[in-house]
Amino acid sequence: MPSVSAGSATDLGQYLKSLRGQPLEASVETLISLLKRRQIKGSEPCAVATAHILLQVVAKSKWHDVDALLENVSRTGKRLVDAQPNELVVANIVRRVLGLIRDEAAEDRNEPASETASDFNTPTEAVQNPSALAHHWPPSTYTKQDAGGDYLTGSTRTPPRPGPLQSYSSVNVPKSLFHLLAASPPADADSTTQGSPFGTGASTPNWKATSSQVHALRSEVIDGIEEIKDEISQVDDQIAAFAEVQIHPGDYVLIHYPSPTVERFILRAAMKRKFTVLIAVEPPRRSDPENPLKSFRNKLSAAGIPVVNIMNGGLMAYMSRVDKVILGARYVLANGSVISDAGAAAVARAAKEHGNAVITLSGVYKLSPENAFDEESVIEWADSANYVSFSDGAMVGGVEIRSAVTELVPPELIDTYITNLGTHSRDHLSSLIADHYKQEDVDFHKWDTSIQEH
Repeated sequence: MPSVSAGSATDLGQYLKSLRGQPLEASVETLISLLKRRQIKGSEPCAVATAHILLQVVAKSKWHDVDALLENVSRTGKRLVDAQPNELVVANIVRRVLGLIRDEAAEDRNEPASETASDFNTPTEAVQNPSALAHHWPPSTYTKQDAGGDYLTGSTRTPPRPGPLQSYSSVNVPKSLFHLLAASPPADADSTTQGSPFGTGASTPNWKATSSQVHALRSEVIDGIEEIKDEISQVDDQIAAFAEVQIHPGDYVLIHYPSPTVERFILRAAMKRKFTVLIAVEPPRRSDPENPLKSFRNKLSAAGIPVVNIMNGGLMAYMSRVDKVILGARYVLANGSVISDAGAAAVARAAKEHGNAVITLSGVYKLSPENAFDEESVIEWADSANYVSFSDGAMVGGVEIRSAVTELVPPELIDTYITNLGTHSRDHLSSLIADHYKQEDVDFHKWDTSIQEH
C-alpha cells in the first residue's frame, strides 16, 4: 500500500482527474474502493474527495424535487460511510451538503415573498395594489445549461446564501396576509411528507418545481459545494492566523507528531516570535525509511527556532519546563473528545498533571456531531509488522501485538479548541454543531426508509 501522505495525495489527485470522463456510478464505485483500501485516507483528502463526488451527484443524477435530490445524496453518502466508518469527515461533508440543499430549497420557495414584503410598508398595500408586485419581483433565476446539460454555470440573480462558515437556518416567512396567501402549503401537504426521512423537519419544504427551477436549484447547490471546498482548502491558513496570539516569546511549546495544520501554525508563529519547540516522538518503526519530521525541523532551524526531540517515555521529565501543548486533531467529537495520533493521550495526560494548557487545532469540518460510546469503535489499528515480523518466529507465535494508529483523548484533558472560526471552549462546541448541521441529517447514514443500495 502507498504511504500515508504521498500515496494518499497521489491517489486523490488521480481520482479527481478521473471524474471528468467517468459516469457517475463508476466514479462512486471507484471512491468506495479507494476508501476501503485506504488509498485515500486522512481527514482533508477524504473531505475533498467526498465534496467532489457529491457535486457530481447533484450535477449528474436525475431528480425532479428536493426529496429525490436529498435521497440521491443520502444514498451515496451512506455507501461512502459504510466503506470507511473511521473517516468521520465523510459523514460530516454529506451532512453539510444535505443542509445546504434544504436551505436552498427553502430559500427558493420563500424568497420571492420575503423580498416583496420588504418593499411594502403594510400587507394591505400588497393586497390592494397587486400590480406593484411586477415592479418589485426579483429578476429571473433561470440560467443557461452547459454543453452537457448537467448543471448551470451562471445566473442573472445572486441569491443571498449564507457562506460556508456561517450557520444555516430555516427561512422564516413573515406573518402577513400577503404571505399567508402566497406561501401557505396545501392542506394535504403534511400527508405527502410523512413517513419519509427526507420530507420531515421544518426546514425541508414540500418543493415541487418546473424543470427550469430544478436547473436553478442545481446551480445554487453546486455553488454551495464549491464554497465548502474552498473552506476546506483555507482551513490551515485561517487557523495559523491565531498563532501569534497563542504563542508568546520565550515559550516552550510541546507538540506531538505535528499534522500539516500544526506545522503551519508553528511556522506562522516563528515568523514573529522566538520560542522553543519540543517534539514528542515514538520509537522508530521498521516501516519508516527516513525521519518524517526532517523537513519540518529544517524549516524551524532556518527560522532560528530551537528544536528538542524527546521520547514519549521521558515526557514527565520535561513537562515542568513546558508552557503549553499543541495537538493536531483528526476529528473532534460532540462531547469534546479528540481523535488524534496514537500517543497524544499520554502527552495530554502528562500536561494535565503539571497544569499545562493543552490546545487542539482542528478545522470546523472535522467537528462531528457524533459521540464515541464505544472507544474501541473509533480507534484504528495498524499492521503489527511495524514492530515485529515473521522472522521473529517465537514472538509471532506466542505474543499478541497491537499497534494503534489513532486514540481517543478525553475532553477533560483539553483546555482550548482552535478552529478556522476562532478559539472555543468545550461548552461552545454544541453551538458550532448546531450552526453547521441540521438535526434531521445527523443520522442520515442510519436511515433505512427509501434508501436502497445499488
